[in-house]
Amino acid sequence: MLDHVFLSVADLDRSIAFYTRALAPLGITDRVDYDGKDAPPGHPDLKGFGCKGRIFFWLRPGVVEGRAAHIGFVADSREQVDAAYAAAIAAGATEATGGGMGAPGARLHYDPRYYAANVLDPDGYSLEFVFKSWQHAPDAAS
Repeated sequence: MLDHVFLSVADLDRSIAFYTRALAPLGITDRVDYDGKDAPPGHPDLKGFGCKGRIFFWLRPGVVEGRAAHIGFVADSREQVDAAYAAAIAAGATEATGGGMGAPGARLHYDPRYYAANVLDPDGYSLEFVFKSWQHAPDAAS
């Protein structure tokens, strides 16, 4: 299991606003700002996102490499996938296209129970909101 991901962004304020809106439907609402001066020399300032006290997704100023990263966020239901997709689009994402990706729906090429939506964030990073029913309690299989 991953502990954290750092993502370099061109405009921290824009990205904070985007991810605050896009991740809220998934319950990722905790925020932490880490001042790089509290770390060894050269450590960047970080803007963190998480839930239940666990911060795992961090933004930092830096060189953007757009589609060099693909990040999948866990959703607890198909409805959460739909809500995260709608929030991301409303916050400025563009729909990812090609390869059966994009709007919410089953990703049959992976598994009929794999339900996801794909967008590109304002820097062009590929994001996926995904619900895999077999990874949740049986009553979450909606």
